[in-house]
Amino acid sequence: MILLTGASGFVGRAVWALLEKRGPVVRAALRDTDAAGLPAGVDVVQVSLSPNQDWIGALKGVSVVIHCAARVHVMNDESVDPLAEFRMVNVDGTLRLAKQAAEAGVRRFIFLSSIKVNGEHTPAGQPFMPDQLPAPADPYGVSKYEAERGLHELAYRTGMEVVIIRPPLVYGPGVKANFLAMMRWLARGIPLPFGAFGNRRSLVGIDNLVDLIVTCIDHSAAANQVFLVSDGEDLSTTELLARMGRALGKPARLISVPQQLLTLGASMLGKAEIAQRLCGSLQVDISKTSELLGWQPTISVDEGLRRTAEHWLANEGMRK
Repeated sequence: MILLTGASGFVGRAVWALLEKRGPVVRAALRDTDAAGLPAGVDVVQVSLSPNQDWIGALKGVSVVIHCAARVHVMNDESVDPLAEFRMVNVDGTLRLAKQAAEAGVRRFIFLSSIKVNGEHTPAGQPFMPDQLPAPADPYGVSKYEAERGLHELAYRTGMEVVIIRPPLVYGPGVKANFLAMMRWLARGIPLPFGAFGNRRSLVGIDNLVDLIVTCIDHSAAANQVFLVSDGEDLSTTELLARMGRALGKPARLISVPQQLLTLGASMLGKAEIAQRLCGSLQVDISKTSELLGWQPTISVDEGLRRTAEHWLANEGMRK
């Protein structure tokens, strides 16, 4: 049996859907059973990712844990101590689950981490590598890195296999946050000052990420490894907007404004983090993932964007 945490989240729902097709028995661990949106009759346990949670009942009969639940990164976090909040859930809560999983005889623990463990940006043509020295720069990234370290130590002490996956920006049907905002801008035909960007960013479609997660359930070479994942094609912000516009059937109205000017303006408005995401580069090297696991992205960027656009147009987009 597989225990899937965060089964009602963006990634968790997609993992659940693929596992349901392939046949493994899955138990969904959710903070709120009413929020799952999963089929009736699903084996659901209600838990919280807290340092005091008792996971013994949820882990009964489980051989693999896929841990997608987390306190996620948010812009303009208003917590008094964001790092403490992230640590309580992403570090202490994760390690509580992992320790009890090891005690229960779980064979493998798959942890959905973040590329933020590596850092926030890369020089052009110098992508992040999975085994380079981590350099997290914000509380979320720090918490994910500390959780990774704790899991490695636990694997060494107990023999439970740990697999760590660090995705960059994940998009797909039902995506929220900045990617959703981008689709709304394009659909409304709003002119955007991003027509001359030469940055390079790695993305990963939800279908590709989930395929890798499921590959890691049984692949012998995945044990105690760190993997980076992407669609295998890096895009500039300009290219992403243009191709997303085509997927929506709304050609992007892009105006060429110098990146330096945009970055300066955003910083003056207190939006430096958003400017970094729009203007900066963040590339990942997936050669280790491909070579060690024999894995390749199952769909292209354009196919991932098409599926994302179709879902949005069939739901929110038709109401605009």
